[in-house]
Amino acid sequence: QVQLVESGGGLVQAGGSLRLSCTASGRIARVNAMGWIRQTPGNQRDLVAYISSDGRSNYSDSVKGRFTISRDNAKNTVYLQMNDLKPEDTAVYYCNADILETTGWRGGNHWGQGTQVIVSS
Repeated sequence: QVQLVESGGGLVQAGGSLRLSCTASGRIARVNAMGWIRQTPGNQRDLVAYISSDGRSNYSDSVKGRFTISRDNAKNTVYLQMNDLKPEDTAVYYCNADILETTGWRGGNHWGQGTQVIVSS
């Protein structure tokens, strides 16, 4: 059993900053790519950023230069530093990770429960 737990969401004014965290726990052999995806009401989930196990990262055009994704492999944790937030960044942010489990040595894609980010104008 693998679990992803996010934290760090909240309400912030435009131009402000938030830092999201997501920690994977359970029967983990290896955590591969990790990423953040966001969803607004009535819309599909959109990729915000992802980072490979060796630290290579990629961002959506809408957040480049404002958001930074990082990870601590020793803690199985991924972070999303969000600066210069805009009202259009308001969404539920989900953590996602590809994880190899020790149980049966099977790989799978896992999601966190989501954390709400609200940016007021």
